[in-house]
Amino acid sequence: MTDRTIPSSSTSEGTGSPPASRPAQTRGGSTFRRPAGRGARMVAAAAMLILPGCAALDPKPVAVDKRLQTFPVNGLDLERPVVLRWTDEQVPFIEADTDRDLAYTLGLVHAHLRLGQINLMKRVAQGRLSEMGGPVAGDIDRALRILGFGRGATETAAALPPESRQWVNAFVKGLNDYQDRLAASRGPWPPEFALLGIRAEPWTVEDVLTIGRLAGTDINWLAWAGLLRERSRNGPDDAGWKTAWTRAIEAGHGNAASFGPNETHARLEKLLADLAGLSRTGSNSVAVSPALSDTGSALIANDPHLGMSLPNFWLLAGMRSPSYHAVGLMPPGLPFVAVGRNPGLAWGGTNMRALSSQLYDVSSLPESAFRTETHTIRTRFWFDRTVTVRISPYGPVMSDSDLIPSRPGEVLALRWLGHQPSDEIGAMLAAMRAGNGTEFRAAFAERYSVSAQNMLWADRAGHIGQVLAARLPVRPDGIPDDMISSAGDPQAEWTAYVDAGSLPAAVDPAEGFIASANNRPTTTTGLVPIGLFFSTDERVERLQAVVRASTPVSIDDLKRLQQDVTSPASAKLAAALVRTARVVGLGDRPAEAPGQRSLALIDGWQGVYDADAAAPVAFEQLLKTVATAVYGGSDGADSRLGFASNWTQLTRYLIDDLAALPPAEQARILSDGLAAADETLNSFPSWGTMHRLRLGHLMGQAPVIGSFFTYGDWPVGGSRETPMKTAHDLVDDLHSARYGAQSRHVSDLGDPDANWFVLLGGQDGWLGSTTFMDQASLWRSGEYLKLPLTDAAVKQRFGRVMTLTP
Repeated sequence: MTDRTIPSSSTSEGTGSPPASRPAQTRGGSTFRRPAGRGARMVAAAAMLILPGCAALDPKPVAVDKRLQTFPVNGLDLERPVVLRWTDEQVPFIEADTDRDLAYTLGLVHAHLRLGQINLMKRVAQGRLSEMGGPVAGDIDRALRILGFGRGATETAAALPPESRQWVNAFVKGLNDYQDRLAASRGPWPPEFALLGIRAEPWTVEDVLTIGRLAGTDINWLAWAGLLRERSRNGPDDAGWKTAWTRAIEAGHGNAASFGPNETHARLEKLLADLAGLSRTGSNSVAVSPALSDTGSALIANDPHLGMSLPNFWLLAGMRSPSYHAVGLMPPGLPFVAVGRNPGLAWGGTNMRALSSQLYDVSSLPESAFRTETHTIRTRFWFDRTVTVRISPYGPVMSDSDLIPSRPGEVLALRWLGHQPSDEIGAMLAAMRAGNGTEFRAAFAERYSVSAQNMLWADRAGHIGQVLAARLPVRPDGIPDDMISSAGDPQAEWTAYVDAGSLPAAVDPAEGFIASANNRPTTTTGLVPIGLFFSTDERVERLQAVVRASTPVSIDDLKRLQQDVTSPASAKLAAALVRTARVVGLGDRPAEAPGQRSLALIDGWQGVYDADAAAPVAFEQLLKTVATAVYGGSDGADSRLGFASNWTQLTRYLIDDLAALPPAEQARILSDGLAAADETLNSFPSWGTMHRLRLGHLMGQAPVIGSFFTYGDWPVGGSRETPMKTAHDLVDDLHSARYGAQSRHVSDLGDPDANWFVLLGGQDGWLGSTTFMDQASLWRSGEYLKLPLTDAAVKQRFGRVMTLTP
């Protein structure tokens, strides 16, 4: 492709910048929009959705060459010309003579590929959903404003060291310049802009840092939601609550290590699950030493687990400048490679599920101890709303939101490390430059805070290791007796902090490999209890078992491991249910009796969730029936099913709790469950007919118009804790995976060009683009894109070439 100039105007699919909102008016000191009558509002809403948003509801195909015509090439804020190469999948490789030009061009690239997505993420992070969705999002916005992902962003920006500040400033300039060029040429804007009423607005460093905090959402909050509901029901002194808390700690904390020496509350859990889907909540990572690999060099494989929606929560990019030379996965709107490879080292991470937050009851504090913030929640199609947020010395008062369960008289405040200044961008930039494990660990010391990550690495010299990338408080009370601490209790204060420089690390373990899957990272806690709610052992043990059985390990072995759909814990739980069924006499019934078909299927099942297998359907129906019966049903006022249905709880306690019931009750429950499983198999003869990969845009969750944004619906294997995670709850009917393995990376450190990546979806966030979901077929078939690093291979692989000029 030859060099070209930016066109002076564009007529490609899309819309111009959406019209401005109606003028605000003032009444009694409050700002509001004057609403029309109900009928007029409905007509206006329909017009705003249907007329300008047609490009989103029915996007026309846009080929790569046409998409790239919108990319600005001349008159840019560059110090030197930049060569920008693209693959057919619209993966870029940037060749810049200065680091500043690289950061600036990354801003242009992120805006080009994901402008709609990052504007949506910005508004989520800032609690501005009502601007797009109307009054139905008001209480969620208030909860997000209280939480305050951007609280502390100004202080963090001011504290950035010069290198980080210059890099982020250049990236933000690239974002803004791309938007300004679109405005000057009257678009085309992303189709979502018109549909959601989004107007382009200038980006700031604080905006980027706030998106970073959104990506650093503390996964523990999701566990807290169910626990808070349980605690608020009966009180902290109730024996049932104390048992629940003890079980949560036992099930979530005492597992294997990677290395050694009501409706409102349901809405809260849905919100936290959605936020967790934007963060690095799960993931697998495996690093293999040369002694165990078939190539004689170190290997690494990473597959992050996030929300399974479009656009993907990663984009692929390659780059080279005086200080940086890398390919890998970048979070949209953030200027660094989080999972990837440079010539000397490759890296990837899994969420550590560390203790980065704490809840305090601040009801004993005087009113003078609190400060307030006033927020205006602008609301599409309706009045604006003014809300007050209270901030205690321990953090924002979360119980002021109706979504947060609390006991009468309790005032719950959240202390989170994400509200304090830190420099994750600088840490990741240093990690991108690292050539060995010592430099990689040093990159995270002192400056990295959230979200805490188990970072695995492998280098060209043949070494492998694990770094605990986190900043954690030293807690005098160790593991707490309750999930809520009292303000002023010296045993609950954060007296000091530790970081990656002093937390345990692993280098070249004797076994020859390291595996991480959100399990307890190490048996050596040192100065702090690292976390409380880790994943079960089964994923990490499955990774370990497959690597041991595959020696010598090949790249193809690691690729197959990323598609593994075996759940050892499901196999054990199924075997225990079968044993119990036989003990209570259900195995002696005639073969044609209700439930015997399912009993035969589950008996001897190895926990393999193949899409064409029938046994997973029978097991999941039986499991849900048993859990519902044992824990009181999903609708009862005293039910613990929501909390007890956590997989760590079920695998540890369900069989014992079932055995504690009278034998006749056990027989009834299991008989009902097996009979229900037979019925379910009549409707869903295989796991894939019941368990679906429904791939759609984030807007697919919207009522009425959501069906327009589903682009694929396929049978899929996997389950909640298989290496190829396709997570779901307790299920007995048609459902789709909520989040899971939506991207993959494998590298051979002996060859700088031996790097493979794939996204569940595609590179381009533009609705209708031919690269919007072109990689979905690769992901489903276990194929990858190869992204090299050497100059000759880059020129061959990235065949479309632009020259960007000042």
